[in-house]
Formats: sequence, structure tokens, C-alpha cells
Amino acid sequence: MATTWDSIVGWATELPKVEVSTSYNTPALKVAGKLIVRLRTEAEGGVVVMCSLDEKAALLASGDAAFYTTPHYDGHGSILVDLDRVDAAELEELIVEAWRSKVSKTVREQYDETH
Repeated sequence: MATTWDSIVGWATELPKVEVSTSYNTPALKVAGKLIVRLRTEAEGGVVVMCSLDEKAALLASGDAAFYTTPHYDGHGSILVDLDRVDAAELEELIVEAWRSKVSKTVREQYDETH
């Protein structure tokens, strides 16, 4: 079964400080106003997940069809994810890493102590 936006929101909002918001007039999840993931309503669909350029390069090089980019996102620290193809656990890991990169050190350390 494909991962859905609702399922992403369901587990990602359990992370401390994650808030449901919008970005470019589409549903999004943010931490302290900083984007971690947004639903794409463009023709290709899926979600945009924030990541480092190194992580993006590794995901694209993996050959996994769940991860892709478009010219608009070239050189940007984000990866496009096909929800019909992605492994849910891998997507969760990617979103947790996006969260970790945006949340404060104190919140991250408190989370690490309990998980």
C-alpha cells in the first residue's frame, strides 16, 4: 500500500515541535517555521523532503525510482519522493533527518534521550 500524505502527517507530527502548515499553497510540515516536507500538487506529485546536497546525490545515485528531481530543484537541498514507490521506513528516516536538521539542539538532544 502506498504511503499517503495523511500517514506522513500522522507519524511526523509525533516528532517534537512539528507543525502542520503550508508552503507554496500546498500542505506542509515545518519546525519553527522551517520546512521539512511538503506535498507536491504538481503533475509529478509526491512530496518534497529537505535534505543535504550530499544526501540528495546519494539518493539519486542509488537508482531507486522512488527518488527523483526536476530541473527546478537542481542545486537545491531537497529530494522529490514518489509516494507510490517509496519504502515507508526509508521515507520516515529521511523525514526524521530533515527534522533533525531544523530543530534546535536542545530539542534534538531531549528526543535522543528518550528514543
